[in-house]
Amino acid sequence: MKITNRQKMQIKRSVSVLCSCMMLFLLTGCGQSRYDMAYTVNSDVSSLRLVNIEEKNLNAEPFASDLCVVSSDISIPGIDTSKADGAGLFDVNGRNTLYAKNVYEKLYPASLTKIMTALVALKYGSMDTTLTASANVRNLESGAQTCGLKEGDQMTLDQALHVLLINSANDAAIMIAEGIAGSVEAFADMMNQEALEVGATNSHFVNPHGLSDNDHYTTVYDMYLITNAAIQYDRFNEIIHMKEYQTVYYDKSGNAKDLSVNSTNYYLQGNADAPSGITVLGGKTGTTNAAGHCLVLVSRDTSGNPYISVIMRAESREDLYDEMSSLLSGINK
Repeated sequence: MKITNRQKMQIKRSVSVLCSCMMLFLLTGCGQSRYDMAYTVNSDVSSLRLVNIEEKNLNAEPFASDLCVVSSDISIPGIDTSKADGAGLFDVNGRNTLYAKNVYEKLYPASLTKIMTALVALKYGSMDTTLTASANVRNLESGAQTCGLKEGDQMTLDQALHVLLINSANDAAIMIAEGIAGSVEAFADMMNQEALEVGATNSHFVNPHGLSDNDHYTTVYDMYLITNAAIQYDRFNEIIHMKEYQTVYYDKSGNAKDLSVNSTNYYLQGNADAPSGITVLGGKTGTTNAAGHCLVLVSRDTSGNPYISVIMRAESREDLYDEMSSLLSGINK
């Protein structure tokens, strides 16, 4: 019987969970106490969870010693995210969740997906690798954001990542996926494996750009985990901080083509203001009809401490930035 890609991913997840269970048991130093792992890839809470069966303690809690964790909604007086389906504010260095609303609800990520695309590319790709666009870069739904790539066009992975993260170009996402993995499907498998490795177990990806698909989803908390992994790469931090980008790439005949793109982030554009004392370093926007308006930001306070904030499925762009600014004000409270 032929094993499908999805079945292969399920096997990989099962093996990864088993290894995690064995390692966690060895590291806890629990003597003869018996612990059982109440965890599946379909669990409501991302990361690993322990339940002490012998003591009948059935309250499962997230297990992530070096990460922000949360098991229920957390509010801050004066913070309003009523026009978004999910929101979270995470103190990266303090490993503390400051605000949480529906952080484990599965939602469509739209172009927030491209943070995972960049993470996989940074981990497995080489920035000076030359990528060549296939005909698939034109095979996108009507109205999708693109940078105008055509079959045979060439640019480096570094150039493609700039266009991907700054301007949210969906054709660049296709070029990156095919250049690294050979196909969109194979790259999606890499994305799902990487999600598993960072603990984002309530996510599933089927493409590198985030255009709508019923089987393509994530959560607010998983976007924190994915972004937290991405900011470990200096190149990611440099790119998301850029307001604009100019470069030159080449068509299939070797002719030079100029490209200039601007950030889709209103904070970087100067069209939205962060609260006093908060500096927005950058982030990623995402918008589709199914996903609504989404935004992940990396910010810092006056002491230089970093924070990751997430808003998903806001009703409008205006609501998205109003509620994100409200959320960021929680850093100083």
